Amino acid sequence: MEMAAEDGARSPTRMLAEGHLRIATGGRAPADGGIAVRHIPHHHTTKKEDGGKIEQENHGDANPLPSQELGKIVNGTKKVPATLDDYRKLVVPVIEEYYSTGDVELAVSELGSLGSDQFHNYFVKKLISMAMDRHDKEKEMASVLLSALYADLLDSSKMSEGFMMLLESTEDLSVDIPDAVDVLAVFVARAIVDEILPPVFLTRARALLPESSKGIEVLQVAEKSYLSAPHHAELVERKWGGSTHFTVEEAKKRIQDILREYIESGDTDEAFRCIRELGLPFFHHEVVKRALILGMENLSSQPLILKLLKESTKGCLISSNQVSKGFSRAAESVDDLSLDVPSAKTLFDKLLSAAISEGWLDASFCKSAAPDEDVWNASSEKVKRFKEESGHIIQEYFLSDDVPELIRSLQELSAPEYNAMFLKKLITLAMDRKNREKEMASVLLSSLSLELFSTGDIMKGFIMLLQSAEDTALDIVDAPSELALFLARAVIDEVLVPLNLDDISSKLRPNSSGSQTVQMASSLLAARHSGERILRCWGGGTGWAVEDAKDKISKLLEEYNTGGDLKEACQCIRDLGMPFFNHEVVKKALVMAMEKQNEASILALLQECSGEGLITINQMTNGFARVKEGLDDLTLDIPNAQEKFRGYVELATERGWLLPSFASLP
Repeated sequence: MEMAAEDGARSPTRMLAEGHLRIATGGRAPADGGIAVRHIPHHHTTKKEDGGKIEQENHGDANPLPSQELGKIVNGTKKVPATLDDYRKLVVPVIEEYYSTGDVELAVSELGSLGSDQFHNYFVKKLISMAMDRHDKEKEMASVLLSALYADLLDSSKMSEGFMMLLESTEDLSVDIPDAVDVLAVFVARAIVDEILPPVFLTRARALLPESSKGIEVLQVAEKSYLSAPHHAELVERKWGGSTHFTVEEAKKRIQDILREYIESGDTDEAFRCIRELGLPFFHHEVVKRALILGMENLSSQPLILKLLKESTKGCLISSNQVSKGFSRAAESVDDLSLDVPSAKTLFDKLLSAAISEGWLDASFCKSAAPDEDVWNASSEKVKRFKEESGHIIQEYFLSDDVPELIRSLQELSAPEYNAMFLKKLITLAMDRKNREKEMASVLLSSLSLELFSTGDIMKGFIMLLQSAEDTALDIVDAPSELALFLARAVIDEVLVPLNLDDISSKLRPNSSGSQTVQMASSLLAARHSGERILRCWGGGTGWAVEDAKDKISKLLEEYNTGGDLKEACQCIRDLGMPFFNHEVVKKALVMAMEKQNEASILALLQECSGEGLITINQMTNGFARVKEGLDDLTLDIPNAQEKFRGYVELATERGWLLPSFASLP
């Protein structure tokens, strides 16, 4: 069956190659066969690929090279394939052999020997298209192999391009495979669950495909039937009935059991055998993390733990990269562990020093993932109490939607040093809920930034979130995308400024899931009409586009100024539902007062808003500050703007509208 080829310079696949769908996500998966697990983010260095021309293949692929010919090429007696046609002839036998033997390691080795990175998108397409017309066993095998190849041989762009080629060819596939739409939808959903495709792939691919195409149907089925279903990760992972399939929780439990049995028996060889039998080399960081935590909880086990990790690293059972990642994960967990083991930080530092001095952990290991020193040194009892109380406060807020009440409750805790911890808790809880709570979290963050939290608190909170992003993704599949939206929304809401993203990124490990999430947020902000899309990302009733909100504010002030009712104007401001944006009301009202003759009525409106508590003192101060910043421009149209503004400031100060700190603003 011939697959349709799009030769146009702006075809969806070509747009992928040009970077329109290139989203960096961490990921890695099984390097040996038989067992798969929900994909865990993995730090890796993306290869720089050659942007080869994308062609389409013949589904039948006649005349594949015999295996001995393939052997000659792999062993170097023939040249590595230079054209897609040569590559096609070589790669089909590799796939056929894999479906016959199930040997993941051999398939990875043979594909790596072929080279030709520029054709790897074709491999993705061919592997899946061949599996689609076979049994569930081969479909499961295809997903396992893609996860095994991801990051090592297949980078994010080639994976996305391969899936995009499949979506473009759905019509052709449907001729011979009647249920092609549903089968391909499962492959797409599985790739997202395994985190070898980013969730945002659905949105961007949809924008590049014709509305009436079967490719669009695939995306709709993947999103509505599989990714939106309750317990969707488990549903998708078990769709093809892989009996050898572990869930993340099952894998963690097996690792914990292996380590506990090892501590009891001290049999290193038996522990190695059990770890090897798991068949989860991409998940070995969990072995390291849990071993370290066990060593901190049980001091007598530390010598055995260090011996196990040292010998497993020296024997290449656990890679140095997985060891480093495991230490990073353990470092992120020490603040929680310190609630039960007060000396956790000291114990972790001791294990870290031993690993570096014995040479099985690189001395350049970055400890930036470790929690902040202030948290380390804090009273563990106070931290525990704060976490419990803040959790209750946030849960109550999600039920009541009462921002002032939450702020009062938070103030009563009298723990401003834990503001960053509160932000982390707020967003983590919101990410695991519906869009309503996500919108509420962003609205609350805007209010907190004006009432209680400094920019430093907010940045520190996001850094803590991003440092633990990979652990969060184990429970919330689309956590990186959700975090990117929260970051971008914070910039749109002026809680943060774009430069803050650079500062946040500098505190994260290069190529980590957290740093890639910051890059994703920057990409969202750089997109056309980003403000409106980000404000409406969760469909919140308060999700006005910035320009829409400004226009509504201008209209309500104009209507009030032409004889409107004071109470009605206050109600209109309240109906906007954007308390974090009320500084714009203040700014526009002051400018209007300067321009119009009846400034008394405008100032009366501000007095009413202040007296009712409709506009907080922080919002009022922020609005005055915005006008102050633009006075030089205003003076061009209103010659006495400086004089008028000084009078407004005197009035506002006298009536208590402004914070005392306003006088010190430049």
